[in-house]
Amino acid sequence: MDIKVRAGKLSAQKNDAIVIGLFEGEKKLSGEIAEIDRSLGGALSQSIKQGRLTGKTGESEIFHSFGNLSANLMLVVGLGKRDELTLDKLRSAVAGLCRTLRQNQALSIAIQPLEASVGVKNPSENAQAITEGALLGLYTFRRHITKKPEYGDFKEIILVCRADDVTATKKGVDKGKILAEAANLARDMANEPSNYMTPADITEIAQDIASQHKLDLTILERDEMAKLGMGGVLSVSQGSCKEPKFIILGYKGRTAQTVDLALVGKGVTFDSGGISLKPSEGMGDMKGDMAGAASVIAAMSAIAQLKPKLNVTAVVAAVENMPSGCAYKPGDVVKTMNGKTIEVITTDAEGRITLADALSYVNARIKAKNIVDVATLTGACVVALGHVASAIFTNKQELADKVLTAGKKAGELSWQMPMFEEYKEQNKSDVADIKNTGGRPGGAITAAQFLVEFAGDTPWVHMDIAGVDLSDKEHGYTVKGATGIPVRTLIILAMDMARK
Repeated sequence: MDIKVRAGKLSAQKNDAIVIGLFEGEKKLSGEIAEIDRSLGGALSQSIKQGRLTGKTGESEIFHSFGNLSANLMLVVGLGKRDELTLDKLRSAVAGLCRTLRQNQALSIAIQPLEASVGVKNPSENAQAITEGALLGLYTFRRHITKKPEYGDFKEIILVCRADDVTATKKGVDKGKILAEAANLARDMANEPSNYMTPADITEIAQDIASQHKLDLTILERDEMAKLGMGGVLSVSQGSCKEPKFIILGYKGRTAQTVDLALVGKGVTFDSGGISLKPSEGMGDMKGDMAGAASVIAAMSAIAQLKPKLNVTAVVAAVENMPSGCAYKPGDVVKTMNGKTIEVITTDAEGRITLADALSYVNARIKAKNIVDVATLTGACVVALGHVASAIFTNKQELADKVLTAGKKAGELSWQMPMFEEYKEQNKSDVADIKNTGGRPGGAITAAQFLVEFAGDTPWVHMDIAGVDLSDKEHGYTVKGATGIPVRTLIILAMDMARK
């Protein structure tokens, strides 16, 4: 789909449809909207007068032009109260209107991202939000469906603006496309069936991104992991016939060798639970247990294009967790790269065991100044926060604040959870340094307390995305299936850190 910027009048655009924003409670039309209404014989003002169109958030109405406009259709979208409009609400409104127009076979549209039209003052930010909303909201995953889709693909979106705003609007479109396409890449990866997204497949995607964007790439194989003492990754993977891969993807935005930010993603391409087998119901969703890995790899593709002045490295331990005669077992003791030993209470708490080696590698070899890990780690997180927000844990409040701020900008909600020392008691083992689960009470917190043992003193944030990585319905710019959260948060975090 092409997204273009054009100076001129909205009413003159020869698209399938033009889009107008309407604020709640504003009944008097002015400017070009009033001109368009007159061209349609007052149809819009009549609908407002009769109370069918109120401007409430999510409301929309389609009008046929009957040849009175260059476009065949006009869609009016409700933006809610003027003083309550945010970029995220705009992003969601655009996603919804694009899906509505797709259902009406209007696959080429023009929209006006001006303050008078949408209420947000910065034309670049407007354009970015509109672009993200359209690309995220129209996303579909049909790679394995042979039946022809019910609706056609969107062809074109024209952002119509004043001549003075063309440069800023184009800048917003370009940035919005990079962020949305990165999120959609993560969606693609997490939506793939696990037989199409093995550790080797993740590696191929990382190789493609490295080649396309000139990133540094190192792939460690089983023998190399063994030499480094990565008993965590190797133990989790040993029940599968799929070879584990340890992926290091690096971006250099400044000449110094120091890595400013390490992004660590959980990369369990399928989690059966291992010997501690999961119930069969819902097990198919465990193809998405590598959503953290997909997020950090996809974020790197965008960071490489946006070129912030900082050095960022992504690290992923990609494995399958399967039961077999070779699988690791409850009661086993596993030795990790930093020398700490883990008592395996359940093989279904495998993600943190792989992350133990990944975090140890970051501290020992990369020596990053800051670490953010992303993982679909615990069901306890879903119990605590539902399907609305990611859980944030940290050993350094300054870094947590940056992540939370980036999430607000992205519209990807997060909530900080406690890290009280008292929770560590639950992780104590009688036969090893630490257990891989502290039990059900406070399960998301004790999992984070496990990870901090391997993050050490390095400023670190853990994002548990178990409740938000997948959606069972369409709402706003979130579609059914993988959400791509928190890709845009990670990108914005990197950009913000580069400006400080």
